[in-house]
Amino acid sequence: MGDSFYFCTSIMTDKFFAKQLLSWHHLENDRVLPWKGEKDPYKIWLSEIILQQTRAEQGLPYYERFISTYPTIEALAAAPDQEVFKLWQGLGYYSRCRNLLATARQVVSEYGGKFPDQYTEIIKLKGIGPYTAAAIASFAFGRPVPVIDGNVYRVLARYFAEPEPIDTTTGKKKFNELVTSVFDARQPAAFNQAIMDLGASVCTPKQAKCEQCFLSEGCRAFGQNNIYMFPVKTKKIAVRHRYFNYYILEVDDELYLQQRPAGDVWHDLYEFFLVESAAEGTDSIDFLDESLIEEVDRHVFTSKQRLTHQLIESRFSVIRLKEKPAPGLGNGAWVKKINVKNYPFPKTIISFLEEMPYFSIEL
Repeated sequence: MGDSFYFCTSIMTDKFFAKQLLSWHHLENDRVLPWKGEKDPYKIWLSEIILQQTRAEQGLPYYERFISTYPTIEALAAAPDQEVFKLWQGLGYYSRCRNLLATARQVVSEYGGKFPDQYTEIIKLKGIGPYTAAAIASFAFGRPVPVIDGNVYRVLARYFAEPEPIDTTTGKKKFNELVTSVFDARQPAAFNQAIMDLGASVCTPKQAKCEQCFLSEGCRAFGQNNIYMFPVKTKKIAVRHRYFNYYILEVDDELYLQQRPAGDVWHDLYEFFLVESAAEGTDSIDFLDESLIEEVDRHVFTSKQRLTHQLIESRFSVIRLKEKPAPGLGNGAWVKKINVKNYPFPKTIISFLEEMPYFSIEL
């Protein structure tokens, strides 16, 4: 049965859409990226994981470094976790990195280092959802499976002026039908790349280039002059506000570092001693014996980082100690400044280190 199950639909095929899209892709679109046209499933998978929640321009140097450091999936699977997290540092959404390692090791141990070539098998791999599985299946193996990412949702929602919300079960089913109705199964890789590029470069969320769009003739939202009403969403993300008070504990040429716990943001990354408070301005250093403190520089740096469901406000204070506190401070360890660069940090810690040159820490 393979992947042909994807193409059962009652919606009439729109030949205009695919014809115009592929013509633009072949003749006019010059968006050059190293993973475009790639057939190696390892490189396709790596690029797709990096590009989740990340713009292509930002992800490109990471992709190139990963390919250079780990040219094969076997090399990535054999790499130490901390080394891979360090290479990922700055991309955020570190669950992607954990899944990257898990999938690499799964492909090596269960498939002999070869990606399965069917959508139904690829999607079983850890951290690979419908979109990424479809991308690998179509780009690497030519399987007739359409991809649906944020760009594709937007293009289809506007073209059909589709009122069904994209973030509902009914909506996802509807958009699966819509993409199938315009999909060219004879050129799956070209079609998938073209529709994603269209959403990224022409049918953008804001300031869409409708006057340059070859699909405007058939686009219902354009005809109704209401393209920015689409796509429709129903759910609002509830944002949790958190306050992190970081204390950079310093003794001679050493700093105190601890690893983030499982089940919370930035799992597996490293940070300074942290006291989380319930509200802004309620930090305290009573966790230290006053006799150990030589000097305190409060709030030398502040930052805000917006995650999908959280807004984290961080404040950094430097505390120079006469000597190390007795054991029991936490589960961390004292690290020489020269070795701090070997540890992977969340973005907010990196921002602090980059702004505090007196630490002389090379990242």
